[in-house]
Formats: sequence, C-alpha cells, structure tokens
Amino acid sequence: VDGIFVNPIVSNKLTSLESARKAGIPVIAIDAAVDNGDFIDCTIESDNYDAGVLCAQDMMKRLQSANIVLLKHSTAESAKSRIQGFIDTIKNNPQYHIVDSAECEGQLERAMPVMQNVLERHSKVDVVMSLNDPSALGALAAIESMKRTNILVYGVDGTPDLKSLIKQSPLVAGTAAQSPIQFGRLAAKNMYSILNRKDVPEIIEVPVTLITKDNIDTFNVRGWQ
Repeated sequence: VDGIFVNPIVSNKLTSLESARKAGIPVIAIDAAVDNGDFIDCTIESDNYDAGVLCAQDMMKRLQSANIVLLKHSTAESAKSRIQGFIDTIKNNPQYHIVDSAECEGQLERAMPVMQNVLERHSKVDVVMSLNDPSALGALAAIESMKRTNILVYGVDGTPDLKSLIKQSPLVAGTAAQSPIQFGRLAAKNMYSILNRKDVPEIIEVPVTLITKDNIDTFNVRGWQ
C-alpha cells in the first residue's frame, strides 16, 4: 500500500490510522477531519462552517422571524461545523429561535421519525436546518406525512436528489453544495505530491455554494458538481 484515502464518518474512531503512520503510509482524509491530525498528511474538506452560514443568511432574507429545528450528527466534525455556522449567524437576532434539535446521524431513515416526533411536540415550526441532504429528505418526508406545508427545509451537500426537489417542492429552500468532483481531483493531486516527497497543505478547504430556486438552472440536477 502506497497511500490511503479515508472518509471519516466518526472523527474520533480511526485507531487503525496509527498503524498506517507507523508503517510510513501517507493518509489523506476527504470530506471530514480526523480528531488526531498527527495521523493525517492532508485533509480535504468543504468549508463546512460557511455552509451553515449561507443557509442562515438565506433564511434571514426570506423570513423576518422563525422557529427553527436543527437536525444534527454531533460525532461528525463536518456536521458540527455546519450547524455551528448556522447558529453563530443567527445568534444576535432573537427573532430567530431554535425551538428544538435532534440527532439523526445524517440518515434519511432516522431523520424522518425524529422529525415526526419534533413536529408532534411543536405546533409552530418554520424552518429545519439539516446537517446534510439525506436528513433534509427525511425531514421533508416527515413534514409532508403530517401535512405541515409551511416549513422550509435546508440541507447541505448538493445531492442530485435534493437538487431535483428544489424546483418541485415549495418546502425545499436550498442546499449548500459541496463538490465531490473537486475533492477527488485534489486528493489525487496531493497524494502524488506526497509520494514524490513534496510538501502539501495540512488542510484544504473547498468553497461551498448555496443552491436555491434562483440559481438551480445553472447546476446539473442529475449529477454532482
């Protein structure tokens, strides 16, 4: 093995990377950081914090006030950064109130029942900020099943599934889009540099773009960007 690429779902449970480090095998983390950066030569990830900021800014343009639900995955650093960016953007604006939050591990099948439980607890919800697109889809399914047709949903990823719904559903406000294609290109380029004993950045942040009904026509809804 000359090099390893990892996509860490849980940032603090990658003890096998210590073995790679001892063996002198370079490791590049893609899409999420690892708690112990000593085991990683380069981390390539989206500007996850800004993803949350963009969603919050768009919401504030649309709504003068809002009761907000957060769907989270608190063991994933990328997910935590997205939610924190959203929270920090609205924190000095008391008209935007977080009424509830719930863990769904970024999975559609967990997000739907979790969101149904939240809606049963709260008669007034205006916005759902989801850590990623699968959880946004789960939230959307729950909202539709309970006929709550006045709730806006934000996701993060830019998946074809959610992009296709931006035009179709008035409930889907937008998604802060990542660029997996750019991840792949940067990962390959930097691994070649490492193997050729060239210095590479410890962290490479790839910008995100908010996709809404205003700009959806400039994106490929059948694939990734």
